[in-house]
Amino acid sequence: MKYRRSPTAMPVPPRTPHTHTVGPRTSGERPDRTVVILGAGIAGLAAAYELERLGVPVEVLEGSRRIGGRISTFRFGDSADAPFAELGAMRIPAGHSNTLRYVAQLGLTDELRSFHSLLADKNAFLRTAESYVRLRDAARQLTAEIAEGLSQDTYRPESLMFGAWLTLVVDAIAPPDQRQDLRQDLRTRLLDYVERLNLAPFVRDDGNAFDLHGLFAAHPSLREACRDPLRGFLDDILMETSTELFRLRGGMDQLVRRLARRIHGPIRRQHEVVGIESRPDEVVVHLRAEGRHVVRRCGQVLCTLPFSVLRGLRLTGFSDDKLQIIHDVRYVPATKVALHCREAFWQREGINGGASSSGGRVRQTYYPPIDGDPAFGAVLLASYSVGEDAELLGRMSAAARYAAVLADLAPMHPQLLRPGMVLNAKSLAWGQYPWSHGGCSVHWGMDPAAAEEQRMLAQQPQGRLYFAGEHCSSRPAWIDGALESALDAVSRIVMQMPAALPDPALMREPSLLAEPVSPVEPDAAPICTEIVG
Repeated sequence: MKYRRSPTAMPVPPRTPHTHTVGPRTSGERPDRTVVILGAGIAGLAAAYELERLGVPVEVLEGSRRIGGRISTFRFGDSADAPFAELGAMRIPAGHSNTLRYVAQLGLTDELRSFHSLLADKNAFLRTAESYVRLRDAARQLTAEIAEGLSQDTYRPESLMFGAWLTLVVDAIAPPDQRQDLRQDLRTRLLDYVERLNLAPFVRDDGNAFDLHGLFAAHPSLREACRDPLRGFLDDILMETSTELFRLRGGMDQLVRRLARRIHGPIRRQHEVVGIESRPDEVVVHLRAEGRHVVRRCGQVLCTLPFSVLRGLRLTGFSDDKLQIIHDVRYVPATKVALHCREAFWQREGINGGASSSGGRVRQTYYPPIDGDPAFGAVLLASYSVGEDAELLGRMSAAARYAAVLADLAPMHPQLLRPGMVLNAKSLAWGQYPWSHGGCSVHWGMDPAAAEEQRMLAQQPQGRLYFAGEHCSSRPAWIDGALESALDAVSRIVMQMPAALPDPALMREPSLLAEPVSPVEPDAAPICTEIVG
């Protein structure tokens, strides 16, 4: 894959009387070893933390009013027991060792709890072609709908169960185009492939459920029967519906807050980057801060801004390949809508967690556990959507978005329409959010070699300018990918620094750059194993 110059790069504006320049060095001065980090998401904060532990001073510049990036925990009230909604990252897979390492290092291991996803609660709902049914009762109707769309009726019941369960999770999670791809694959490839397999060990609950994860684990070649982009999305689908997921009791933003408190250097909010110049001996960062255009001349810079944001800035001194990869990395929108309810009415219906496949514009509805005092109410993550579905909701006004979600959910949960049931609402449309312009980067439709080439080009430095973020990792869209890229960038920066004595005032406990991690088993009870989306 060859990358060519992007048309999006813009020249840096000339200085005006309102421009303030900071950081020039005169000949013979000792070089400033401070690393300026652009972005206070989890990648930027982790990099700052690691650099300081290695004795390197840092300064973090964040354009928005808050830190944390796409970890965004919203609390409905000021009390410590106030219910909260995870409007960004909300789960940690058990195999994400970087994330679990930080959880342990930051003293949060005892707050780990199992995260229950789609398919976890058999009393949750599923939207079918005609109505809503309980997941425990859905098998017959789902297999009948699958069979109706086929040109032959010779498939085994267990093959149809496989098709029905895969359709269920893809319909709930995937964007519309991939939902259509699945139906095409089922008709032309997948059912014929699984007809040759022994599916009996994967049929559960007396024929009322199917173990997709067990089947794909036992038969990895089944992935190859899926066409792109579904094949590339399949790992995400299986990860998101896994039983080996964690959450943090009390909110995912605890990672952000505890990490920020351990950073000695300044974290400056409302310092918006508007341009970057990469020069042979320095990086010039153009900022908008306090109504002024500020120019910062830096010895080394780590940029963790999403490429969806970076490609809208004024960039000079970048190679053609770098400009092209900044332009090419694909981002998908994601939208979440949370409702603060007077009570967890769904528990009276036997739903104690997990998610419903809600369909329509809503797609998925999650039932988070109540970590605080139930007297303060409960949060329903009423809608979680990605792709075109998320874009549709995201372009609405907040009031129209809430009205649309309530209208779609009312047939499934009529209790929402009772007077006083919904106390408040909060939503976040990441595709329209100016500090991300997307929910996450994706490798959908890319073969492993192309995805790896994109990762290498994304993280490739430009002189003294380095890059990190989930878009520079092997695990895009997850906290673990952001942390992986931060640790890689720290290693690159330190290796290129001139030999010098570290600052003992900054050095603390050992770095996580090469620290082992112990396995953790998900459990509903507090996890005490010493072990970091």
